[in-house]
Amino acid sequence: MAPESHMSEPICLIENRDRKLFVCEKALRLLSEIRQPVVVVAIVGRYRTGKSYLMNKLAGRNSGFPLGSTVQSKTKGIWMWCVPYPGRPGQTLVLLDTEGLDDVEKGDTQNDTWIFALAVLLSSTLVYNSFGVIDQQAMNQLHYVTELTERIKAKSSPGGGSEGLEDSAEFVRFFPSFVWALRDFTLQLELDGHPITEDEYLEHSLKLKKGDASDVQLYNLPRKCIRMFFPTRKCFIFYCPTTGKELPHLESMQESQLDPDFVKQAGQFCRYIYTSSKEKTIPGGHLVNGRLLANLVTTYVDTIRSGQAPCMESAVLALAEIENSAAIHDATVRYGELMDQKLKLPTETVQELLGIHAECEKEALQVFLARAFKVDQQRFQVELMEGFCQKNEQESSKLCWAVLMSLSGELEEKIKQGVYSCPGGHKLFSDDLKEMEQRYHQEQKKGVMAETVLQQFLKEKENVSRAILLSDQALSEKEKEMAVRTTKVALRRALFTTLFSIGQNKEKHDKSYIQKLKHPVNRKYAGCDTTTCSLLKVERKYPNTHMLPTWS
Repeated sequence: MAPESHMSEPICLIENRDRKLFVCEKALRLLSEIRQPVVVVAIVGRYRTGKSYLMNKLAGRNSGFPLGSTVQSKTKGIWMWCVPYPGRPGQTLVLLDTEGLDDVEKGDTQNDTWIFALAVLLSSTLVYNSFGVIDQQAMNQLHYVTELTERIKAKSSPGGGSEGLEDSAEFVRFFPSFVWALRDFTLQLELDGHPITEDEYLEHSLKLKKGDASDVQLYNLPRKCIRMFFPTRKCFIFYCPTTGKELPHLESMQESQLDPDFVKQAGQFCRYIYTSSKEKTIPGGHLVNGRLLANLVTTYVDTIRSGQAPCMESAVLALAEIENSAAIHDATVRYGELMDQKLKLPTETVQELLGIHAECEKEALQVFLARAFKVDQQRFQVELMEGFCQKNEQESSKLCWAVLMSLSGELEEKIKQGVYSCPGGHKLFSDDLKEMEQRYHQEQKKGVMAETVLQQFLKEKENVSRAILLSDQALSEKEKEMAVRTTKVALRRALFTTLFSIGQNKEKHDKSYIQKLKHPVNRKYAGCDTTTCSLLKVERKYPNTHMLPTWS
């Protein structure tokens, strides 16, 4: 919601239904759109005491929050009205009108206590509205303040419990300032015969009695709680605005028709609220805008409905987690915009990235600090740099894989066609892979992931290489077997040829021998050994063998 388009009428923020509190989503959405710091003024008090009239005056209207003109309480739950802050254009005034306390129709005051606690937790100024004077009855009716120690926890202790408010003065600093509005006041402001101011009257009423008796403790308890929880206090008295018969028509009456003193007192009250109320802050000193206030409302109401007491520290931590995550997102988006303008990814070196990163980070950090609280600047810087380094690596990886897919196309095609399924195929594959790797290194501007992606690619090809090697080895073994077989066959053939040749020669010899045997002389010598044959041949040639020497 833009500052110039504030709400034209109140809307229910927290609904009291079936004795349970629920946040109204529409109101949360409207509240979340307010980017300005908010000043939250909440009013609490008994039903039918004119709370809504004062809130309408703060809104600068005669009507808005329903006043009602019967004995029945008109406001249920907590209603919200966001209006421009008078005299503070950079802020929004958030008015919270609460359900009347001690309504007899409810019968159960459990929700009253929670509504009072929520008003304390959400506001920067708390107005307590009551009739008459500040006496013991008025103090007893303000028993809700004595129950704050049970309804609001300051810190979540390491053991899982929570510390009471009385032990956490630093959290009380973030409680609202307290304004007591006394309606239809009829007494003279005097003390011991001397006139006193409204504030002096309030402080006098809050004085403690001495002693330890039970009645003294009961008397002191609400006073001690007001003094402890609300160190900044203010009091306003209001005379009756008009006669009893005209009160039901107060909403439609003009200021000129009202009691002049009442009009004056109402004006003083509004001016004080406008000038003295501070922006809503939370522990850590962080200003609350509409979005943060909406988150606080949700956190507190959900905690109450779960049966637990709201813890201020836990709420702030939850808020910090939400806001810091959103702040990192906003800063990262801005950082990314700047980096996209100044940097072309992927970078060749990390140093190139770091130089441009330093420039962009400075502006992004301002975006982060403007929204975040409980700032861990170093953690943010690391997250921011890691985020963009990751993006740089992703861009580089994408580019490197694209280059590899292009360069390895021919290699993949050869694998599919079975080019490497031959003896010596593994060497051929290794040579082609090495050539592709060299071409990859020659490609420029691949970024910081160039070597990492290449190693991943080569690792993926290890299985292919192993398969080709096994195939190559298998083919080589077959080749050897084939060679042995071929040799054996050749040897067999050579042997056969030799034997065949020998056989043919023998056949020729045998034929020649047979022919010789057919000669008469040769037949005579048939069966004789070589020596005998030789002698016979000599004898035949030289008949006078008796002249030869005889061998025994």
